[in-house]
Amino acid sequence: MDKKSIELLKNAFGKNLQRIRTTKRKSLLELSYNCSIDESKISKIEHGKFDIKMSTIFELARGLEIHPKKLLDFEFDFED
Repeated sequence: MDKKSIELLKNAFGKNLQRIRTTKRKSLLELSYNCSIDESKISKIEHGKFDIKMSTIFELARGLEIHPKKLLDFEFDFED
C-alpha cells in the first residue's frame, strides 16, 4: 500500500469515526472521558492526521458503545 492510499484510508476511517460520534451526539470531550483517549488525539484521528493501532479502535468502540466493526464499516477503494 502506497503513502497516498494510506492517507486516503486514514481520512475515510476518521470521517466514519466523526460521523458515528456526532450521530450519537457525543462531543470529543465526552468520547475522551469514555475511552481514555485524549480529545486532541481523537480530533487528529478524525482528520486523518494520526495512524492508529488496533487497540485504539477497540478503545474508541468501547467509548462509543458500539462493536468495533462499525468503525471499520466504510467505503474505501484500494488503488492498484
